[in-house]
Amino acid sequence: MSENLRPVHSSLPLAVAVHIVDEAIAIRLREGLLPLAVAVLDAGGNLVAFKREDGCGLLRFDVAFGKAWAALGMGMPTRMIRDRMAGRPAFQGALAAASDGRFIPVPGGALILDAAGQAIGAAGISGDASDKDEYCAIAAIRAAGFGSDPAEPDPKWREAGL
Repeated sequence: MSENLRPVHSSLPLAVAVHIVDEAIAIRLREGLLPLAVAVLDAGGNLVAFKREDGCGLLRFDVAFGKAWAALGMGMPTRMIRDRMAGRPAFQGALAAASDGRFIPVPGGALILDAAGQAIGAAGISGDASDKDEYCAIAAIRAAGFGSDPAEPDPKWREAGL
């Protein structure tokens, strides 16, 4: 490597992001859920890894990316964003406009936390009911050895319907 070039530090290594994506799909298969699109972003909102299973609709990438983007943008999981903004449609619209439409405030976007509890990225998933997407994100992040926010899925995630 040239002594004038320096590697740029990433908050989320590719190997970790790929592990989260692959684990989310494995969890989906074990649970018998619908095919998923899984996007993992670093703390700067850069796409690090993505997979879309056969059978996913065309918009699933945009929704998965938007869930991860929203979680990073607000510093909270998308379930919390949904709950906090339920009565604030004007603010939701403003956030969607400010993010060029990348803001998807429904469950399925979870923050990836390091050992110190700092958000180093986010996973966004789309393909099944939002609570089921969120379950896969949380379980995959934890299987990769990281903390997630939210720490636990909605207790009734299995009952969620499209």
